[in-house]
This record gives sequence, C-alpha cells and structure tokens, in this order.
Amino acid sequence: MNTGTQATDDAAQLRAARTDPDAFAAFYRRWAPALHAWLRTQVPADAAGDLTAETFAQALLGLGRFRGRDPGTGVAWLWGIARNLVRQHHRTARLERSARERLGVEVRAYDDAGWDDAAARAHASVLAHDVAAELTRLSPDQRRALALRIVADLDFGAVSADLGISGAAARMRVSRALKILRSRLEGVWL
Repeated sequence: MNTGTQATDDAAQLRAARTDPDAFAAFYRRWAPALHAWLRTQVPADAAGDLTAETFAQALLGLGRFRGRDPGTGVAWLWGIARNLVRQHHRTARLERSARERLGVEVRAYDDAGWDDAAARAHASVLAHDVAAELTRLSPDQRRALALRIVADLDFGAVSADLGISGAAARMRVSRALKILRSRLEGVWL
C-alpha cells in the first residue's frame, strides 16, 4: 500500500465518490490489482475475483458511511471490508463442508471436462432436485432442526432453545432427520 499523499487522496476520492462516479473508478483502478493479489493469498484463486468484485461493490454501497479523513483511512476501510468477506467466505465453506459430511454427500470435483459432460450435469441436477424434494418430505420440525444445526451451524444448545425442546430432543430430532434424508437419498425408505 502507498502512504502519505496517496492515502490522503484515497480518503478524498471516497468522499468525492458519493457524487462523482469517476472518483470511485479511479479508486478502483488504483487498488483493485493489489486487493485481488492479497485475496489470492487468502482464498482459492477461483474465489478471489468474486471477493474483489464484492469488496468494491460493498464499498460503493457503503460510501455514505465512510467517514475517514486521515491518511490511509480509505484503503484501511477497503481492506476491512475485504477481511470481513474473507471471514464470511471461510465460514460458509466450513458450513458447506460440515453439511456435506453430515449428509454423507461426496464432493465431486468438476474440472473443465466434468462440466462438459452432459451426464455429470444431469446427475447433479437430479441429485439437487432429489435433495430438495426429500427435504420437503421431512416434518416441519425436522426441517427446522436441520436448518438450525446444519445450515446455520448452531450448537445443540441454541437449536434446543430455538425449538423450545431439550438438548437431547434437539439432538434426536437432527439425528433422525439426517438418517431419514440419507436413507431416502440412498433409495432405502424408512
């Protein structure tokens, strides 16, 4: 990152960008390459571009909240947004991995050849449809318990509090829902 006048100009550019799109464009051109390079060290390369775009989108939407005037505050604000997005990215990846493991769904790596394979795409589409259909067949209580424990990644204490049941009952409800879902997806109906 540059310091001194460059950073002061960044803060001024962000304040000016509230009414001047060219000021934000100049800020973007100056910092997008460095931000993207940093993001590539934090997340997989295929996610770095998306997070770069999202960082600047959030910065643009949040211009009215930017109050920096001191040197470096504009860039620090931008990197703060990026750090929050990186944390969110890792948390989402962890939740997805945990949900796949709990459901017993294997991860299939799709390289360029895999996505060109019509059979693979059709299988993925059918699987997604089957999962959605089977989720709707669970009781509302079971769906809610799964959503809280698997999707929201809440501990069983929070699940039981939200559902108004004991911790043991929450564990049982989630376990039973996962067992039913897994069995149905394997073609074995309970």
